[in-house]
Amino acid sequence: MMNKLEELFGLKSGDVSKVLLEIGINLLVAIIIIIIGFWLAKMVSKGVERLMTKSNTDKSLTTFIRSLVSGILRVLVIVTAITQLGVEMTSFVAILGAAGLAIGLAFSGTLSNFAGGVMILAFKPFKAGDYISTQNEEGIVDEVLIFNTILKTPDNKVIILPNGAVANGVIINFTKAEKRRVDWRVSISYGDDLLKAKNLLEQYIKQEKRILNDPEPVVALAEMSHLAVVIAARGWVDTNDYWDVFFTMNERIYNGFNENGLTIPHMTKDRPEEYKAP
Repeated sequence: MMNKLEELFGLKSGDVSKVLLEIGINLLVAIIIIIIGFWLAKMVSKGVERLMTKSNTDKSLTTFIRSLVSGILRVLVIVTAITQLGVEMTSFVAILGAAGLAIGLAFSGTLSNFAGGVMILAFKPFKAGDYISTQNEEGIVDEVLIFNTILKTPDNKVIILPNGAVANGVIINFTKAEKRRVDWRVSISYGDDLLKAKNLLEQYIKQEKRILNDPEPVVALAEMSHLAVVIAARGWVDTNDYWDVFFTMNERIYNGFNENGLTIPHMTKDRPEEYKAP
């Protein structure tokens, strides 16, 4: 075996033994570097996670940062181990650069989504549990992943949106603020008692305990169309009460106006173009 190596590389027996010993030592050191380096990377990433958890950082962001730190440290450990084996870093970096460029061109959309995920996790325009509208879709945020945001609609459909488009588009967050304004537009016929209608609306608003007094509710004449007199009513509620209050008041207004002789105009066959939904 030694003779064949001598013939192949033109080395003497002592030189071959020296080379093999050097390769063995470098390989052993590289293995030790990888073992210890990976262990340190794990410890550091866990330490970062503990610090972020203590500072009440969002869980999604904490998980992402931990994975990112761990990944970067592991890459550095592998590069160090390869250097220990005698590989020239100039050539290695050039190969990595070429490979990175090719991968970047092939996965430009994926990288855009990754960057979008980072932006969402960093700036938090929304979080899991928020009700948002974006990219012509709306629903409750179920998960914020690195590449995608997952929404669930009120009828339990799952919508998967790319983070790149979400981060660079318009986002409407309906639940981020503690309060929301509820608006009603109620129509009555010409000739009906406007003051009675306004008094009834004010009465219903006062009776609904979930409508807040600050800001003060508003009831006012909004529009006089060809078909109806439109009254606007506005009140502020806690965000979680928005839909319950909206539906409850709709039913109360409809029943109350009927009981008090106020008519809500409806579309007629001879004037469909004049109809406006309240």
